[in-house]
Amino acid sequence: MRRLPAQPLKTLLLNTSWIELWPADLLRVRSNADARVLAGAHTVLRRKQDGRYLAAVSARAVHPLVPGLPREPGLDEAWDALDQLESTTRGFDTDAQGLLPLHALQERLHGLGLDDTYGERSGLALVAEPAALVFAGRDRYRRPLWLTAAAARAWLAMQRAAYQDSVALEAISGYRSHDYQLGIFERKLARGQTVEQILTVNAAPGYSEHHGGCALDIGTPGEPPAEESFEQTLAFAWLTRRAGDFGFVMSYPRDNPHGIVYEPWHWCYRSAA
Repeated sequence: MRRLPAQPLKTLLLNTSWIELWPADLLRVRSNADARVLAGAHTVLRRKQDGRYLAAVSARAVHPLVPGLPREPGLDEAWDALDQLESTTRGFDTDAQGLLPLHALQERLHGLGLDDTYGERSGLALVAEPAALVFAGRDRYRRPLWLTAAAARAWLAMQRAAYQDSVALEAISGYRSHDYQLGIFERKLARGQTVEQILTVNAAPGYSEHHGGCALDIGTPGEPPAEESFEQTLAFAWLTRRAGDFGFVMSYPRDNPHGIVYEPWHWCYRSAA
């Protein structure tokens, strides 16, 4: 029996190749059975490919939420991540946890018909996922917003500064896993779109800045998400003037060299100003 961690995640998301480890109180309950188990848990293991809850961890036990839990791919890696958190005595440095390997992504990209030349053609680089992210509040839809520690500090400071200028900035989305982006492609392909059509509005899985935990889609109340009309808002005007002070840049201006449509809502943290 594995040793149970005494330290809950609280505001951390531990990320592994197959499984995410979430603070239990930040997850939505999906059934009465889940509610009973999650009520006493501090950590939930969540399968990245489909979002399925795999196990809930309490101070007393590991509670399986799927049959055959010990055979779940990536389970040992997930337990190792929890053990590392438990062994930390001087504070858990999320940025020091590094990045996840990229090798598992290649086969799935080839399945979409995307070979290694995509990056050369688009000028986009593969983006690795962080091994740990921090809770940066909630987005417009009340979902937890996950970012790297540095990006989270910068976003919250920028949001506060905008508020002081009577401008409301909302996060539409932040970190997205490779699996999330693959799901977008698969759903659009199932609706009859071609890979070429999808690539005009979505970066290929593995090439989105959202994977790195530093990118945000930003909106403002009363404005639809991810629409070009965002550029007509006070929020966009404020970002144009002030985002650079907090280390954020707009990644995809008009006629950008990557062939991605103009995205006035998409901003990425590069470095502190």
